[in-house]
Amino acid sequence: MGGTRHTAEQIIGKLREAEVALAKGQTTGEVARKPGITEQTDYRWRKEYGGLRVDPAKRLKELEKETARLKRLVADQALDNASLSCRAEAIGRWAAPRRAA
Repeated sequence: MGGTRHTAEQIIGKLREAEVALAKGQTTGEVARKPGITEQTDYRWRKEYGGLRVDPAKRLKELEKETARLKRLVADQALDNASLSCRAEAIGRWAAPRRAA
């Protein structure tokens, strides 16, 4: 079951609306159902975006994307290094020993 992806701005807006509704006495379940999310999603969003404004939330998402990209880059580099060392080892085994002249 795939749902829609929400932007940081949408999430923060929905969390603000939820805060107002909770202050008026609605339950967490009612508040979560209104924007069409589950209670688990509401809890996760509050944990991640709790007191953030829109700008820091955008920055957080950008940094998370950059971190993921850099981790992939490091993993690719490690694979390349391992591949090259295996090749160098194989070439060293098959190379004929050199004789002194």
